[in-house]
Amino acid sequence: MKRFVLSLFLVTTLLFLAACGSDEGSGGSTASGDGNGGDDIQELTIKFSHVVAENTPKHQGALAMKEYIESESDGKIEVEIYPNSSLFGDQDEYQNLAANNVQFIAPDLTKFVGNNPQFNVPALPFMFDNDEEAIAFWDGEKGQEILGSLQDDGVLGLSMWPNGGKHITNNARPIDSPDDFEGLKFRTQGGQVLESIYSAMGAGSESIPFGELYTALDQGVVEGQENTFSNIESKKFDEVQEHMTIMNHTRVDYAIFTNTEFWEGMNEATKEIVQAGVDEGTKVAREEAMSLNEQALETIRERGLVDIIELTDEQIQVFRDALEPIYDEYEDEIGADVYEAAREAAGQ
Repeated sequence: MKRFVLSLFLVTTLLFLAACGSDEGSGGSTASGDGNGGDDIQELTIKFSHVVAENTPKHQGALAMKEYIESESDGKIEVEIYPNSSLFGDQDEYQNLAANNVQFIAPDLTKFVGNNPQFNVPALPFMFDNDEEAIAFWDGEKGQEILGSLQDDGVLGLSMWPNGGKHITNNARPIDSPDDFEGLKFRTQGGQVLESIYSAMGAGSESIPFGELYTALDQGVVEGQENTFSNIESKKFDEVQEHMTIMNHTRVDYAIFTNTEFWEGMNEATKEIVQAGVDEGTKVAREEAMSLNEQALETIRERGLVDIIELTDEQIQVFRDALEPIYDEYEDEIGADVYEAAREAAGQ
């Protein structure tokens, strides 16, 4: 009987200690949102992964977000930023976000056209003339609806971060008309609309991860690519390309996405700080996009490594006319309502 009583006492004590340890552990530093009771700011480590260089609008926005969250939380929340595909690349960042291995990514929106064809909006040829028009669409009702369309995967889109209009570089020849694309192959971010654009001009397209693009251009895997000035300059694509045509025919627009388990696991005090940090990052990314692209173009000119072709309004109109059938081709898939919202944002 004494042995039985002693054993029962020991078991009860161990169970009590285990329960206490579990309660203490639930408030520790995690990125999954555990310990969401009460109004105290949670101790979290948040990972933010992206694929571009540090001197880009996206990274400047991420830094502003980090600084705000860490300051306002008095260091309880740590934000780790991983640029240049140093944590995850184009091919695996979405899966790792869905698995909550990373809490924020800011990918090119056209990467999601396989999930929802409405993410093709930045690829619609000559839809938006500038960042302001694109922002107006993504901040509007239809844009927000598209950003929120991935929640079945455990992913939530929060806010669009612009990068700017895209321009053409290539190694084969100067390009100033649709006919000049004939027979060439270009790297694109992927997606049906971008493939159709190049097909309409007699060119091929191939999706290559951004982190591998410099090598692909250098080795001749593709003759050319399309990108913003800031991405061309920061990744030094002009070192391995001979010609650049200023086009502004399609766009690179990002959005900041988070994991829904992480997002919903934060208590109100913590989420308020993180949301405000996202807002601050959005403000800075949007402010930096235009100025960094202007600076990047000037740097490219100063380096003098590529021949720069600036198209006239008449030449641009020839491209517009050649690519106009793209709209009819994808109206059913993307939606007439999306077209209408985009054109309204663009003042058309």
